[in-house]
Amino acid sequence: MFLEFFYNLRAHQVRVTTHNWLALMRALAMGLHENSLDGFYQVARCVLVSDESHYDAFDQAFAETFRGVAKDLSKVLENLDEWLRDPKQLMHLDPELAAALRELDLEELREQLMQRLAEQKKRHEGGNRWIGTGGTSPFGQGGQHPSGIRIGGSGGGRSALAVADSRRFRAYRRDLVLDTRQIASALRKLRTMARKGVDDELDIDATVDSTARNCGDLEIEMRPPRKNDVRVLLMMDVGGSMDPFASMVSRLFSAATASGGFRELRSYYFHNCVYGRVYEDAAFRKPITTPELMRQLDPNWRLVMVGDAYMHPGELMMSSGNWWDGKQGPVGLTWLARLADRFPRNAWINPEEPGIWDAPTIAEIRGVFPMFPLTLDGLDKMVTHLRTPPTASRRARVHALARAG
Repeated sequence: MFLEFFYNLRAHQVRVTTHNWLALMRALAMGLHENSLDGFYQVARCVLVSDESHYDAFDQAFAETFRGVAKDLSKVLENLDEWLRDPKQLMHLDPELAAALRELDLEELREQLMQRLAEQKKRHEGGNRWIGTGGTSPFGQGGQHPSGIRIGGSGGGRSALAVADSRRFRAYRRDLVLDTRQIASALRKLRTMARKGVDDELDIDATVDSTARNCGDLEIEMRPPRKNDVRVLLMMDVGGSMDPFASMVSRLFSAATASGGFRELRSYYFHNCVYGRVYEDAAFRKPITTPELMRQLDPNWRLVMVGDAYMHPGELMMSSGNWWDGKQGPVGLTWLARLADRFPRNAWINPEEPGIWDAPTIAEIRGVFPMFPLTLDGLDKMVTHLRTPPTASRRARVHALARAG
């Protein structure tokens, strides 16, 4: 059962190492779990989980492994029979407990186990010690299973499973966006430091080296200070199908604005798709043409698009797709490709569930922009992507789409 628990944790992406597992085994050997399933739950979560975002996954694995362990009497009896038939197990028992076991036959042990479980259904404060073996139960205090975990006892097993089933740590998961602070922390990883400007900072290592080479005469070496060199262009879809995600996008915008992680941040708005112009305000009163925006900003800017990419195909693919500007022009997909071509380090954040990303317009946009979900894990992956130079094949494909219109 413990091995099953280990693999269930791994299946739920809880990063359990061999070191963690051995530490848990030592904790059990020391009795830190107080011989109860409730205690085991607390100790195991403390030892095995190093990140609070994995609490919910731990609860799911725990519930899957131990649900019904106190109710499935047939398995308990099977484990008991197997344990009693193994002489090696008896070698490690306390002498008094081993003597008590030898005095009882298998059927009597079964009867006592059933009696103890029946008592625990009526009483939940732990019950009394067993009678008939000098006040000592061969199963341990509270009907303890040979594995070292109480089968019923004070209700701890039911309590631990109730906590696991309630999944009260669901909101801690990293595939859910939590708050502005955590989003800001994720975006801050995008920062890159570069030395630019006037040489007004003392370079200690170079000064020591130059002084040594100058036979001990002091030789001062200066260098430019390190400054954050990341500039971000944030473009957000507003209105229509994006209304349900307004709160999430607002948190993203607040985090990007207030985090102080960028040398410069510019934000613009569009509806459904980018065409010949975008807007500095969500009310669409301050326009700037898309060609002018691309002319003002150099290719070193990181472009982050935010939208559900879900629209009528005509808005993306047809020649009349420029209806939002009221003028005929390139289709929406071409405008998107031109942006991606101008700013090679780009990404698209989609608040929709990835399960619907095969929809026609979303699939087309994924061919232009690498797409990431609006979750903490998604933001981490997006940051890693933006810190990596784009591949030649993607750049060639996007360049071809940009020139097609």
